[in-house]
Amino acid sequence: MPLSEEEQRLLDEMERNLYGSGHDVHSAAGSSARLSSRGIFAGFVGVALGLVLLVLGVTTQLLILGVAGFVVMFAGVVAALSLKAPMTVRSDSASSSTSRASRPKRRGLMNRLEDRWDDGR
Repeated sequence: MPLSEEEQRLLDEMERNLYGSGHDVHSAAGSSARLSSRGIFAGFVGVALGLVLLVLGVTTQLLILGVAGFVVMFAGVVAALSLKAPMTVRSDSASSSTSRASRPKRRGLMNRLEDRWDDGR
């Protein structure tokens, strides 16, 4: 069943809005930092230590030890997710780094893919 002109116009407008908002969400989601392995390790140790404290608190029936274990586990998860390391940009050769230096810095996956396509890699 064909769409009327009004329906087609509304559909086109909705598609434009959808593509515009999708690009905004994607560019906001891409960040210049990533989780560090040190932060993940610290979080893992915190969760493991907190679990041990929690189990000890349950077996000895000490409420304060169980609560302390839960708090340590929570702190471990927060540490694992909040400690971030900045991403580094690697340059393969001096010629590509000079051509990239003349261009404005762009972020995001699509922009990096476009840069790689332009460089012929």
